[in-house]
Amino acid sequence: MCRGGDVSSDRVRQRNLSTVLSLVHRAQGASRSQLTQATGLNRSTIAALVGELADSGLVVETEPPASNRVGRPSPVVTADPSVVAFTVNPEIDAVTVGAVGLDGTVHRRIRCETDRVPSAAEAVSLAAATIGSLASSLPPGTRAVGVGVAMPGLVRRDDGLVRLAPHLGWVDEPFVDLLQSATGLPVVAANDASLGARAESIFGAGRGVGTMVFLNGGASGVGGGAIVDGVPLAGVDGYAGELGHTLVNSNGRRCHCGAIGCLETEVGQQALLAAFGVARGDDDDLDALLASSRDSAVLDEVTRQVGFLAIALRNIINVFNPEVIVLGGFLGALHGVAGDRIAELATATALPGPREGVVIRRAELGSRRLLIGAAELAFAGLLADPAPVP
Repeated sequence: MCRGGDVSSDRVRQRNLSTVLSLVHRAQGASRSQLTQATGLNRSTIAALVGELADSGLVVETEPPASNRVGRPSPVVTADPSVVAFTVNPEIDAVTVGAVGLDGTVHRRIRCETDRVPSAAEAVSLAAATIGSLASSLPPGTRAVGVGVAMPGLVRRDDGLVRLAPHLGWVDEPFVDLLQSATGLPVVAANDASLGARAESIFGAGRGVGTMVFLNGGASGVGGGAIVDGVPLAGVDGYAGELGHTLVNSNGRRCHCGAIGCLETEVGQQALLAAFGVARGDDDDLDALLASSRDSAVLDEVTRQVGFLAIALRNIINVFNPEVIVLGGFLGALHGVAGDRIAELATATALPGPREGVVIRRAELGSRRLLIGAAELAFAGLLADPAPVP
């Protein structure tokens, strides 16, 4: 029979373990003295908590680099990189699978290109086979906690049902359940751009920023995510952040959503690649092409897309009043060649209050952003309840 005091003590201990592991994970390493300062707990309590996490195989301790400071240096605590999450990102031309360590290290990234848009069943089969191959190639002792899926579409928060992934042609697909059955691992899913926002907020261009909006551009369109006062904005059912459907051209083309002139109909990766005469490519390919091109057709397309992107950014500034707007994927590549022009156009007609002090930055995590964001989704349960990993 449990006593009230014992239950309360266990809850405090569990909360403290979660706090310490989360701090170490997000900071990508911290000394015991830093953990003491950050938590307000005493040194002996921190030592006991770190020891328990180390015994569970969740953190490792190392001696810090030599310094001239007097006294014994405090050991550095880092999340154990052998605890991993697998990640999956299905798109119209590929299924990308990765393995990310609890310390934030991307161990592997495999982009499996497809000849056509994959069905949900085909994407599951390809992802499961690649996860199996990855698992066998990782070092002995690697422990997987689950799979995080970055989905280019609407994902219902309660059960992971893909309500709509329009570019993939998926409607009400139980992708999470199918992948879980195929891999035998716990699977969680969310919108890809919202996960990119989470990754950049923790480890990238939005680190330390309270209110941030992230726009992600990929082969499957443009999506967004917002961090408000440090908390991801999800919406009632998890559908918040569909900024790719912001109106930017009232005389534009009809979008697949039924509206006219959405951001993702006017600003797109495929149009940029087509200007180079290239059929397909990832973020890194496009980045290199844009950085070196002086072709007039390419410059005209960049100018056109920058103009419409700036309209969407003006709306974001007025609606969210963010400290920082982060551009990822091909939008980051546009920022790389026209960042000053984007900022100038976006703030020129934004309201005086919201535009003051806003910074528009390129994402820092590059092609790792969705892998890291999806891994954060998979690690969330472990960080909240750091029980021993099987």
